[in-house]
Amino acid sequence: MSTTQLAIGRAVAPSRVSRHAWRAGLQGSEFIWALAFILPYVAIFLAFVIYPIIYGLWLGSQPRLYRDLFNDPIYLSTVTNTLLYVGIGVNLKMLLAFLLSGFFMRKRWWVKALMMIYILPWAIPSLPAFTSIHWMLNGNWGFLNSLLYDVFGIDGPIWLNDRTLGMTSNIGAYIWKNMPFWTVIFLAGRMAIPQELYEAASVDGATGLRRFQHVTIPLIANLYLVSTLLSTIWSLGEFNAVFFVTGGGPAMSTEVLATLGIRHAFTMGEPRLGVAAVMSALPVLLPIVFILMRRLRRAEVQL
Repeated sequence: MSTTQLAIGRAVAPSRVSRHAWRAGLQGSEFIWALAFILPYVAIFLAFVIYPIIYGLWLGSQPRLYRDLFNDPIYLSTVTNTLLYVGIGVNLKMLLAFLLSGFFMRKRWWVKALMMIYILPWAIPSLPAFTSIHWMLNGNWGFLNSLLYDVFGIDGPIWLNDRTLGMTSNIGAYIWKNMPFWTVIFLAGRMAIPQELYEAASVDGATGLRRFQHVTIPLIANLYLVSTLLSTIWSLGEFNAVFFVTGGGPAMSTEVLATLGIRHAFTMGEPRLGVAAVMSALPVLLPIVFILMRRLRRAEVQL
């Protein structure tokens, strides 16, 4: 074979490879079956993910909507409530879950039994869970005030008629419902730490607190950070706790962006304003998503 023919073969070969590379080596009926399996998933993704996002961006694209929001005093208090709800709720929940995961590391039968009971708040549906908390906090004949009167002889506060108590109730209900899930995540992270590291630390004379400081925290820190970022993203769209515990009351003083958007869209009949209220969280949400993706790519959530 001549030098010219070899050069032509080398020039043609890459084009043929690039032309068929997207098929991943599938030919004939295999390629048709692959398309038949993947097309339904692509259609569902386009219909229920891409289309709602694009439609929502179009609904909230008018600058007038955001001027109306910023001129509304309820919106400013809602933003403050959202920051308090997410900031306090997420950080307190993650801290308590991390500490409790250490307790559930104990290898005793009663700890395992207690773990099953502890997971129940996360396992039950949100609607009956938060509705029961709402009635439990009823100021006249709720379970909590009845208990305070029967045991201590005092009249409890009217929990749902005060902004501070209402926000505290919302945050407490949110933590109670979601903390078991993150406790299990941290428990799995702790169990993945090799026991040889703890044994080596004990040989070096490290006590329980020093082992926790120099072994557990460094190895679980990345998981803790990624979990906190992910929980923050979910909590910005949290709707159930606020809606079913306080209903945004009293006088819409405990609304968060998610419940305010639903109220504008369905109660007041202003869907564009409701979408704009929810989309106003994007300046906070997008940087968190960006940091989370970079963290996942860099460290791959490895312990």
